Formats: sequence, C-alpha cells, structure tokens
Amino acid sequence: MVGEKVLVIGGGGREHAICWKLAQSPHVEQIYVSPGNCGMQKINKVTLINLNVKNNKEVTEWCKNNSISLVAVGPEEYLANGIADELKTRGVMCFGPEKSAALIESDKDWAKSFMDRHKIPTAQWRSFTSAEEAKLFVKNAPFRALVIKATGLAAGKGVVVAASEDEACFAIDEMLVDKKFGAAGETIVVEELLEGEEVSMLAFTDGKTFKMMPPTQDHKRIFDGDLGPNTGGMGAYGPCHLLTPEDQEIVRKVLESAIRGFQDDKLPYVGVLYAGLMLTKSGPKVLEFNCRFGDPETQIIMPLLDSDLFLIMKSCCQGNLSSLNINWHADKFAVGVILASRGYPASSSKGQVITNISSIESCPNHFVFHSGTALSNGEIVTNGGRVLITTCISSSLESAAAKATIAAREISFDGKQFRKDIAHKGIASSILKSGTLSYKSSGVDIEAGDSLVGRIKSLVSGTKTSGVLGSIGGFGGLFDTRAAGFVDPILVSGTDGVGTKLKIAIEAGKHQTVGIDLVAMCVNDVLAHGAQPLFFLDYFACGHLDVNVAAEVVSGIVEGCKRAGCSLIGGETAEMPDMYSTGDYDLAGFAVGAVERGNLLPRSEEIGEGDVVIGLPSSGVHSNGFSLVRKILKLNGICLNDTAPFSTQTFAEELLEPTRIYTRNVVEALKAKVVKAFAHITGGGLVENVPRVLPPGLAVVLDAEKWKIPKIFGWLATAGGVNEAEMLRTFNCGIGGVIVCAKQHQDRVLKLLEAEDAVVVGSVVKKIDKPTVVVNFLRAIESEMRRYVPMLMERLVSPCKKVGVLISGSGTNLQALIDATRDPAERMCAEIVLVLSNKPGVEGLERAKRAGIPTSVIKHADYKTREEFDETMDQELSAKGVEIVCLAGFMRILSEKFVRKWKGALLNVHPSLLPAFKGANAHKDVLEMGVRVTGCTVHFVEVEIDSGAIIEQEAVPVLPDDTVQTLQERVKVAEHRTYPKALQYLATGRIGLDANGKIYWNY
Repeated sequence: MVGEKVLVIGGGGREHAICWKLAQSPHVEQIYVSPGNCGMQKINKVTLINLNVKNNKEVTEWCKNNSISLVAVGPEEYLANGIADELKTRGVMCFGPEKSAALIESDKDWAKSFMDRHKIPTAQWRSFTSAEEAKLFVKNAPFRALVIKATGLAAGKGVVVAASEDEACFAIDEMLVDKKFGAAGETIVVEELLEGEEVSMLAFTDGKTFKMMPPTQDHKRIFDGDLGPNTGGMGAYGPCHLLTPEDQEIVRKVLESAIRGFQDDKLPYVGVLYAGLMLTKSGPKVLEFNCRFGDPETQIIMPLLDSDLFLIMKSCCQGNLSSLNINWHADKFAVGVILASRGYPASSSKGQVITNISSIESCPNHFVFHSGTALSNGEIVTNGGRVLITTCISSSLESAAAKATIAAREISFDGKQFRKDIAHKGIASSILKSGTLSYKSSGVDIEAGDSLVGRIKSLVSGTKTSGVLGSIGGFGGLFDTRAAGFVDPILVSGTDGVGTKLKIAIEAGKHQTVGIDLVAMCVNDVLAHGAQPLFFLDYFACGHLDVNVAAEVVSGIVEGCKRAGCSLIGGETAEMPDMYSTGDYDLAGFAVGAVERGNLLPRSEEIGEGDVVIGLPSSGVHSNGFSLVRKILKLNGICLNDTAPFSTQTFAEELLEPTRIYTRNVVEALKAKVVKAFAHITGGGLVENVPRVLPPGLAVVLDAEKWKIPKIFGWLATAGGVNEAEMLRTFNCGIGGVIVCAKQHQDRVLKLLEAEDAVVVGSVVKKIDKPTVVVNFLRAIESEMRRYVPMLMERLVSPCKKVGVLISGSGTNLQALIDATRDPAERMCAEIVLVLSNKPGVEGLERAKRAGIPTSVIKHADYKTREEFDETMDQELSAKGVEIVCLAGFMRILSEKFVRKWKGALLNVHPSLLPAFKGANAHKDVLEMGVRVTGCTVHFVEVEIDSGAIIEQEAVPVLPDDTVQTLQERVKVAEHRTYPKALQYLATGRIGLDANGKIYWNY
C-alpha cells in the first residue's frame, strides 16, 4: 500500500486541515488538491492542480490517468452533483456519498421526510411551494414556526431563524416570491423553533457501521455574544462537554438510525455523516444532516485525531471500518478562531497583506489553516470572506481558547475581524467535567483522612468502657448513661474545628464569626444523632495572646451557643509561641447533647426505597474546603478586600459568612418522630456525607435543579477550574444538611422546617453503583459559571511571556518549569518557546522534545570567544521572541554584554541560601563549614556571579550523615518548587528589577 495518491477536492480551511492530516500518513505518497489554496502549498506531499471540479467526467478521467487511489471531497455541492457516482463507475474510491444519499443535505424536504420515516427526533415541520400557504401555516401552527429553510443548497445562507411571525413571513416571500436563492428556494421548509445549545456530531461511516468523532460546537454569528448576522462559522471547539452521557447515547442512536435508514432505503453512504443537533430540554433533536466534513469543525477535529486519516478514509470506502480502531488525543482540547475580512459576511475585501502567520505556526500546538488567501508578489494576501483559522490544542479548554484567541490577535491584516469569545459557552461544562484543581492538590487529602479512620479504629476500640455505643467514623460519639449506671438518656458528643477558614479571618482581621462556625460544626454533628446540644467547651491556641482577638472569637462562640440553644460551660486558652507564629491561632470545639433512647438517629434500618430526601440550604461555603478556596484566590490574584463579582460584598465578607446552625428547627421536627435520618454536609460534601446514614444496598439520587446553588460556588468552579466530582466531594454546594423521611410525611416535615427554607431534593433508591448520585448539576450551576468565563478568559488571553531555557545536562529544573508552565491550574502566564543547549545529546533536549518544545544546540566549542558564542545564542533567543531567559544547569559563564542585555529578564537558581556559599561547590562548602541549614535561591543574574537580587528562597536542613550527593538531591527537590514560583512572579509582573538592581514588588 506504500505510494498511494490522493485527490482532495476543495480550497478552504477544511480541505487544508484534511491535506495536513493526510500528509502525515506514511501510506500516502502524493496529495493533489483542486483548486486548493496557497496555505496548502507549504505542506510536504501536496501539489495544487487546475481541474474543472464541476465536470465529473474530467475529474474521473484525470484520476484514472494519474493512478489516484482515493478522492476526498470537501464541499457538499460536488457530492450533490454526483462526483462519487462517476468515480465509482470507473473504480476510483471516493470518500463521500453518492448523489442519492447526498440528498440528506442537498434537499431539506427530502431530509426531513427521511428523519420522520426513520423515527429520528427533529423539529416539527412542513414544506411548501406556495408563499401564502406557508405564511398561513406560520400564523396558525401549533408550535413556534419561525425557522424558514430553502430546501436546496444555498451556500450556507438559506436558513432564517426569525424573531417574529412577521419576520418569518418576510423570509418566505424572499425565498418563494423574490426567488432569492433561485432553484434552491423553490421549495421551503417551515420548522419549529427549538431552543437550547447547538452541537455538531460528526461520524466516519462505511454505510454499515460508524465511528463518532469528538462533539464540537460551532459559532455562527459574526460578533461576540452570538450577535449579528449568520456566517459560515466564526470558530469552533471540541470536545464539547455540553452533551450529558444520556445525550450522547441519544445521539449515538440517531446516527445508528440514520445509517440503518440509508441501508433500508438502499442508498450507499460512505464518508462523513454530520448531525447538527439542538440540545433541548426534552433531549437532543436533529436540526440538519450534512453529507461531509464541517467547516470550521474539521480544523478542530483533525488536530485531535491520533490515527491515520488515510486508513480511515480507505476503510470507509472498502466497507471494513468496524475492524479499524480510531484513536483521539486523550485529555486534549482544540479551539479554532476564524479571521475574516472586512465587511464579512455582507461583503468582503481582498488583497490585504497578511503578516505573522509563520511566527504563530512555529509555536508548539499552534496551527494556521488557510480559507481565503492568495499569493501576490510573493506575499500572502486576503482573498475574501473567511481568511484563516488559528487552531490551538491544550490540556484545558480555557487554555486552548486563550491561545487560539491570542494567535488570532497576533496575525495581522487590514480589516481583520474575529470573535474573542470562541468556546466560552463550553468552558463551564468543560471545567465541571475535566477541571484539574482539587482539594488534594491544595494540601487536603480526603482519602487519607478516611484511611486514618480505618487505621485507628482498632486502637480507639481498646478504650471502650461500659456505655460506649458504636464506633468512630460517625457524625458524633455516643455514650449510654444507663449502661454506665445512670438512668436513661444517650449522651452524644461532637468535636470539630474551623480549619483554614481561620486563615481568612486572620488575614482579613475579622474574628467575630468564626466562633459561630466552631459551634455549628460541632452541634450540627450532634444533631445527626437526634440529640439536642446541652453544653459546649472550646479550645483556643495561639502563639501570642491578643486579648481583643480572643474576645472577638469567644463572642462568636457565645452567639453560636445562643443559636444552638446550649450553654458554654468552659474552655481552654493555650499560649504557645513555639508552636504558632504571632497573630496565628487555632480553634477546637466540643459539644455534648442528649437524646432519648427511642429517638436516636439515624434509624437506618427503617430507610427504604421511595423515601424522600429534604435539603436544608447552606449560607455559603460554611467551614469546609477552605484550603481549596484559598488556592483559587491565590491563583486569581485576589485580595480579601476585593469586591466579589457575584455580590456587593468583599470576598472576606462572603467567605466569613457563618455556618448555619440547624438545631432549633430540626429538633422541633424530630419531635414529630417521622424523621429517619439527618446528615450534616461537611468535609466530603454531598457525595460522602449522605451515605453515612444509609443502610447497605441503598443510595440517594439528588437533583441539583431542586435547590438554589449559591453564586459563590459557580465562581469557585470557574475561577479554579474545579470539576463536578471535586465540587461535590469538597463543598456543600448549597445544601448544609439533609433529612430522610417517608414520602407520606414530607409535607409535614417541610412545614416544620419552613423557617429553614427546606426543599425536597431527592429520593432513596436501590444502590446500583454510587451511594450518592447528583443529577443535573451542570444545568443548575452552568448559567452562573458562564457569568465568570469572560473574567477568566480576560486573564488567560493576556499574552504569556515567552521563555527560553538554557541547559547543559539532564534538565531536572527544566522539567519543573515545563510541568508548571503546562499546568493550567498554576496560571504561570509563561510558555517555554525554546530550549537551547551548548551540548548535543543531553537528556534535557529529550525532555523538551517530549513536551513538543523547539530545541536548538549551539556548541560553545565551535566559537573562538565567549562573546561570539553568546551573540549566536542571543540571535536564536530573539528569533523565537524570547522575553525571559532561565538558566537551568547551564554550565557556562555568560559574557558581560549578554548579561547586560537581558538584565531584569535573566534568572538562575543556585543551590544554597545566597549570599552564603556562592560558586560551583556550594554543597561541599556547606558540609565543610558544618552549617545546619542550606537551601536554594532563585535570583536575577548579574555580571558578578551569584550576586543578583534574590527573588525566592527555600530552606533545606543539613542532616548529620549527609553527603554531597544526598544533600544535592534534597536541595534539587526544593529547586523544583522554587524556580517555577520565581518565574511566575516575573511573568505575571508581580516583580521587576529597577535601574539599581533592586527588586520591586507589585501587589
């Protein structure tokens, strides 16, 4: 099969992307394109030819004469014209359906009948040739008949989505009376206006089976915010996560029904089947089918494809697609932004010189596909309409969108217009599905906590005395006073703290409410066993006792006890300067309550299928998840005194809103003796706390659309890139407690909890997989998340600083910089565009290549002087647009000229705590001097070695048995943390170097 020749028909961005991917196949020797464009000419293996592609016989004859193995047809008009039929008669494989099957796109009347015939969900409709009948239907239809379509091919302009009946009637007259689209509009389809998000699902098919591509979303309108007239598409992204798993299954069945329909109707269909879908509240419905690759969807899909496109096309043509595995780049997103000419879509301009294409193409994971370009006097110029598309792939959708938008901004031509919000609609759902920031990455490991409980259970059981009920791991500890020799009640104790919410209080200087949190965390746990809290004790530990702060904290504890209806009977204040820094403090609380034996909760054995789950709204974040909250604040450069974008309050005020105390109202509800369980939603969120009250074999299904999710959670998810699973296991997401009762008692319980604004949020079901299933979370939170996407993108589209890294060896610090700059959660605002080594064959170069970063080797031995060598390096760095240079094990002393040129933008990491132990033998010197502490220092480079201004340091202890090697390894670990942090400071503009060589900080 070596040496295959392919003909691609078409000349736009779609065909450019197809040629680009086909050229990567080792099985393809030559690709011919007609008419093609000047962008394709640069692709190895591609040759542009001049064919009359509208003449099927001429095309077929040329293919036979030139031994063409396969023809890939881009635009639908050639398929509708029967090119595949002609090629088939001459034995030439064609990737595209025959004319009779291409009716699925070329005749919308036929297509709608096909959908009805094969029970494919679509909008209600009727077709007309009479304008008067069509207008009468618009006014009297039992649905909103506001979509008017010319049934034939109208270059993507034949669909009008009217805002009113009058506008729809005007469109009907334009098509049927004024003949706006000629023969294509002799028959029209009047369709129901569907509401929802549009998504494109493309599939490869051989007519018997199909393989779906990643779902994508196109942006049709010309202006941001989906405003202005329709276009052929101003950009797209994928994979699109707006489809739920249930939606994807419906779409799979839609494609299956379509392929089976073609078989039943004896219509051979080979190529791509494109389903344009509307995600309505009642499920996905087909807006239209297309018989070819989409544009601009193809420019998104091809970079995501990790298989041989030629083999896919060939297997479709030969009918053996089912035997071929198709792979896609895992955990990658692609975004494409169209650059259009002045006046588009109403008109377009031509002949404007385009610059900066090559600089974008030289960046890793950046692609530029040509749509409307031409060559003029050796320069690339616009050729009308949609001109180019900048496509970028990245590990997150928001990162890919930012890079593609920046690339579109960098390319220049007169009259350029492009949208700056491509993919914004999909970022919220993408974050919820694949966001990477987690509670664990913030320093809190819920699973480790669960593991600890398991490990210490046996130890704790050794302290049991008469009266102890149950074991650790519940909400509270139970003690049977009668078993201990007393009369009858069960004592319930609960202990907890406020966690890193205290950091917010300390930094904000607001201490009045954390005491309420402390009481709430303890008494709500006690309440989970049906107990009314009786008394409370607190523990306040600090480095230095500030009486005013302590008094404010205690005043909050008092207020919490009042709300809970319990007494504060004592406490302990510990001042420990060796344990806590000045200004820091910690809190712990201890609540004891009592419950009559017969009223003890949970009554798990009574819980059954069909029981209802009633939710008690939270006041906000409450007191869990603050390590993650604080990391999100840090990543976004937010100060606690900044006004929160979701309210009129500051972040400090929002985050310090005290935890709700549920005891007074819930205790009253418990007296009715119809409540089977109460669960306090704390660490572990909804998914891990509700199962604590359920019996084996049962689970709960919670519907997130049944309660109001506070706005702060939408902001946290968007600003932090926190996925749905992590949100639900870290935060309460608006529900601070849940009650389980029988369905017949729900109205009574809701009435008793009226003051808590309680609402039914779910039900108890038979356990199949997970003990807690939360449905519709995306729908419930997405609209709020979308409000903050522009803020997120505004920061991300700020141009990243271009970094060049100089190495001489293995590049472990290089790897730390690569990892940090590639992690969207780190928000580094820096990208490595070049790794330059003075030695060939070193591991650092391989690290760069694995990461897709351009490399260069400039051997110092090839130069007579240090200055000549440095000058060559400087030219290479400048050619890549480098703005910051990092030395990462670069074993050369730089010339004075080089250092002075890059002053303020040249960083190095040194393996000691400068200014001590300068030079190349720092570890040896440290050990010889017998110091107890060393570390690493990231500093600006000055002419004098190791003397530049210090940016960041980290201390590392020197152990008694350390050798140079063991010490070096531990210091390296510190370097890997410190170097990226220092680079981030410089790249984000947090620091700079003044004329005197001193660091200034921008807070």
